[in-house]
Amino acid sequence: METIEFNLEGEYIELLQLLKAAGIAQTGGHAKMMVDEGGIVRDGEVETRKRAKIRKGDVVEVEGSVEIIIK
Repeated sequence: METIEFNLEGEYIELLQLLKAAGIAQTGGHAKMMVDEGGIVRDGEVETRKRAKIRKGDVVEVEGSVEIIIK
């Protein structure tokens, strides 16, 4: 599994914005599709909220192949 460390500036980032900023999704539509298909796991649980607030310390897994660690 590939690991990406994402340095968060500010209190939080919305899930869709994170997927785009980390280079996982090419567009907002692509990011929405990944969430709708249940391919996003946040801290061990499937995340279905597109605007979920991702904060420092969270770990987001994308389709079982990429792990994003929020710093």
